[in-house]
Amino acid sequence: MNVELIQALNDIEKEKGIPKAMLLDAIKAALKSAYKRDFGTAGSVEIDIEEDTGEVSVYSTKEVVEEVTNQDEEISLIEAQQKNPNYEIGDQVEIEVTPGNFGRIAAQTAKQVVIQRIREAERDIIYEEFSNREGDIVTGIVQRHHKNNVIIDLGRAEAILIPPEQIPIEEYEQGDRIKVYIVEVSETTKGPNILVSRTHPGLLERLFELEVPEIHDGVVEIKAVAREAGSRSKIAVHSNDEDVDAVGSCVGPNGSRVRIIVDQLNGEKVDIVQWNEDVAKFVSNALSPAEVIDVDVDELESVAKVVVPDYQLSLAIGKEGQNARLAAKLTGWKIDIKSESQLEEKDSGLF
Repeated sequence: MNVELIQALNDIEKEKGIPKAMLLDAIKAALKSAYKRDFGTAGSVEIDIEEDTGEVSVYSTKEVVEEVTNQDEEISLIEAQQKNPNYEIGDQVEIEVTPGNFGRIAAQTAKQVVIQRIREAERDIIYEEFSNREGDIVTGIVQRHHKNNVIIDLGRAEAILIPPEQIPIEEYEQGDRIKVYIVEVSETTKGPNILVSRTHPGLLERLFELEVPEIHDGVVEIKAVAREAGSRSKIAVHSNDEDVDAVGSCVGPNGSRVRIIVDQLNGEKVDIVQWNEDVAKFVSNALSPAEVIDVDVDELESVAKVVVPDYQLSLAIGKEGQNARLAAKLTGWKIDIKSESQLEEKDSGLF
């Protein structure tokens, strides 16, 4: 090793934020292992690195004894007193045992250690950056396909979009810029494993936070989200200011805000409804765009029994039951929908 390496360690500390002392400790540990491996000693050795010049020295610590039985760990009293007449039996003597060609070994080892530590530090920094963003959205570029997975370039790291997190109707072409939701970040020996999603309800929620200032500022609150990704979603909102229209804020002037979100989701329909602490009113709102005549809440069965006009029945249920299904997810209540004529055909007490 030499002064150039010491300067390099100083530069790494400034540029990468990796403490010089940490690097030196790692180099010393690696050199100790290299010395024991290459020079076959089982004794106690210590590595010293002169911080100004980078000069490396190896020292072996031996116990002063009357008669040596272990050359690696012991030194005779006579030999020890030749170095310092004050040594006595039982003292520990530090003897330099630096091999003649150890400088070359030290330089190679130091380089490997520094490169490895830089990689580890960069992985740690990236992991910390993205683990703190779980539940957030990021913009990435489709890089490639691996089997059925899509690899997304996030700049400093890659993310993986697995099949269950992909929207079935979407095609992910190389070079496409897309917004994804960070579901989970885990640490591996090769760096952070970042799992992202295009189907998670949180993606819709975060898009509204980006596009609607009232949500970002806390004036309007998202109370619930229900989503069938790629097809249709419902979001329930509430205003903490009576002078602010929650639904209108999310829709935006001439529908501009919600239109941006729909475009980000490649045409996925989004129903924005007014949240209400009254379950009957909330269920009625959740079935939008259908009109509701009456809602009877059965708390024991956790069922909301809904009556709609005959001509609104198919709209309330939705194609393949989607509207009713999303409304149930949004409100957390089972929803039983009947038309007026269906209700009349039954005894009023048997709804």
